[in-house]
Amino acid sequence: MTCSLAGTLDRTFRNLRKAREDFVPTHDAREIGNIISVSPGIARVSGLPGVEFEEMLAFPGRIFGIAFNLDADEIGVVLLGDHGHLRAGDTVERTGRVMDVPVGDLLLGRVIDPLGLPLDNQGPLVSEKRLPIERPAPPIMDRAPVTEPLLTGIKVVDALIPIGRGQRELILGDRQTGKSAIALDAILNQHDKNVVCVYCTIGQRAAATAKAVAMLKEKGAMRYTVVVVAEGGDPPGMSYIAPYAATSIAEHFMEQGRDVLIVYDDLTHHARSYRELSLLLRRPPGREAFPGDIFYIHSRLLERATHLRPERGGGSLTALPVIETEAQNMAAYIPTNLISITDGQISLSPTLFHLGVLPAVDVGTSVSRVGGKAQRAAYRAVAGDLKLAYAQFEELETFARFGARLDDASLETLEHGRRLRACLRQPEFAPVPLPEQLAVLLALTSGLFRAVPLLRMAEAEQAVRQAVTSVSGTMLERLEHEGLADDDRTTLVRMARQALLDAGLTQS
Repeated sequence: MTCSLAGTLDRTFRNLRKAREDFVPTHDAREIGNIISVSPGIARVSGLPGVEFEEMLAFPGRIFGIAFNLDADEIGVVLLGDHGHLRAGDTVERTGRVMDVPVGDLLLGRVIDPLGLPLDNQGPLVSEKRLPIERPAPPIMDRAPVTEPLLTGIKVVDALIPIGRGQRELILGDRQTGKSAIALDAILNQHDKNVVCVYCTIGQRAAATAKAVAMLKEKGAMRYTVVVVAEGGDPPGMSYIAPYAATSIAEHFMEQGRDVLIVYDDLTHHARSYRELSLLLRRPPGREAFPGDIFYIHSRLLERATHLRPERGGGSLTALPVIETEAQNMAAYIPTNLISITDGQISLSPTLFHLGVLPAVDVGTSVSRVGGKAQRAAYRAVAGDLKLAYAQFEELETFARFGARLDDASLETLEHGRRLRACLRQPEFAPVPLPEQLAVLLALTSGLFRAVPLLRMAEAEQAVRQAVTSVSGTMLERLEHEGLADDDRTTLVRMARQALLDAGLTQS
């Protein structure tokens, strides 16, 4: 027993001696600074001479910040998180890395904040890959033309203001005119289109965000959607980084060759949060008190949306930024900036909204500078002249309000325009499939709704849509990928006419 104990002690001391001899001390150099002052959303730090622009800094209490101002004797830091416990004199440490976010399929169906932390009580996120939130946009030579449509299920958008995959289409309008509803409808319509969606809310009320997430869950859209949330009560730094983090998440899917739709709701709050940070950091104000680089922060964000060449995987990233106007002033600083960056805009009118014309899209001021090239040939054949007809109707309707006597042709234009407007009406969160849209618009252009009373237009449209659900799968495939053949046109018109007869809305 004594020999066994002595042998054990000898082996133990021998191992300790070997470990001591093998140990080589290393020096781990760390830069540690101190907080000079803390203001709402920012901190001023000294003592970090080697810090780099946009490097992450670690504060006590697991709070991080981004180095924004690199002055000679201090650093202006944007704080990310609740910083109420920070005090002057607290230590600050460099991390040696930039802000990044987890990416991958594990994020689908999750609600996270811009730091990648879960907000949905579904457990922690364990991702094998992270990407910096700030990444260069794909070079020109890696981009391909926009040739595929991104169908939103909204008739007025798909017919008159089509959007292509890889396009950047601005949604703008006053408060409470249905901007978010259009973006959410576009997400709902991707349920069977093999499109990944990223919904980024910036500065929205928590109740509004919770309502949107609940609706996406109810409609089954969360299985292909990632929601990135920066609430209105969060520090301005969180609102600032939110769209960049969401874009990196979307780019990961795009680089895998997948099609992605990203919604920024909305960039007005993003611009205001950046203005707040800039003014607190004593950056010189410019027009409307925004700093001079406000255009750059949005252009470097939206330029990341594109359609990649087949050699790069062929994926696409379609962006729908939302912007809020005041009294329909599209000439304000931020709206004009974003209009010049994007490939078109969907403008919403409060006048139409109050009249009950939903979605309240102002066709006259809305435009798509790319999507028309990607619109399906069958759709182009049906909707080619509708925008001009709608614009003529609106102009004539304004003129007719003065009580002027109109000739028969003008009266015919008015009646056709009223039925066109009735066909383009649509409740929110109810996207319409492409074949049903085609049938309704084909019935309109063929004059089948001419004898239908305006008050019964919704009933007539529903009858036509119901009739189209019985068409063959071969015909649906042709409508989806080919032009509108004469036989298909004749078949759809015959089915629509019969549906209206069966519903008692027209006479034979």
